[in-house]
Amino acid sequence: MKVLISADMEGTCGVSSWVHVTPPEYTDEGPTNAAEYLRCRGRMTAEVNAAIEGALAAGAEEVIVNDSHDGMRNLIPEELHPSCRFITGNDKPMSMMQGIDIDDIGCVFFTGYHARAGTPGGPLAHTWSGWVNDVRFNGRSTGEFGINAAVAGAFGIPVTLVTGDEKAVAQTIDWCGDRCVGVIVKEGFSTTSAIHLHPTKAQELIRAGAEQAVKNAKKAKPYVLPKKVVVEVDFEHQSRADYAERVPGTERVGNRTVAYRPADGVELIKHWRAITKAASITFSP
Repeated sequence: MKVLISADMEGTCGVSSWVHVTPPEYTDEGPTNAAEYLRCRGRMTAEVNAAIEGALAAGAEEVIVNDSHDGMRNLIPEELHPSCRFITGNDKPMSMMQGIDIDDIGCVFFTGYHARAGTPGGPLAHTWSGWVNDVRFNGRSTGEFGINAAVAGAFGIPVTLVTGDEKAVAQTIDWCGDRCVGVIVKEGFSTTSAIHLHPTKAQELIRAGAEQAVKNAKKAKPYVLPKKVVVEVDFEHQSRADYAERVPGTERVGNRTVAYRPADGVELIKHWRAITKAASITFSP
């Protein structure tokens, strides 16, 4: 059995500011600090390595790591565990779940994950971008964890590990089931503050959690989108919905809300990428 790791960054131990997770070339997105970002890249990579070690200790044949944070080239390749293969680069067809279609993937790990948009006290909580206010499947609010779990579910693969802040972990387990092992590396006070474990302790817990997560894989159930599901997306400005509704198969259902009806998790992510790309077009106020 192989393991796929979808590695995000906001849920990493020690991260509590957008400065920590913003590549320094992204100057139009607010303040950046190359030194702070580099340190957090190192901790992100160390947490991924801990998950790899745990998976291999439990008997995983191979671990594939998909860099899933902004720009998708944040992991430090030469510091990654030498047994893994890794995926980097933006504009991947499956985005945060690239690699899910590799033969013999038996389970998925979410490392460095954060809570969904609108979560009080969730450090850096958001869903995909700062201008997506909410995503709902048949009226049930979700986040990146739900979208990505549905992609895995289309291939019959469960999510068995999530690491991040306590709200992200609780939301993911509620979505994916109690066979999903949760490792809490920090607890949020606000959107931009948290109390953290020491990074070494966090990595120890992630390694142990990953080992158990591989053992849980055979009994864990994948999250599969309900039949005839309606996916609703709320944007922070009506012009975002103006652009999104132009994507075929999308309808306007509110002032700032669009909806679509994917047949499965693969259609979900393809349509999602199309409407969020369309909605990302800068509008003139």
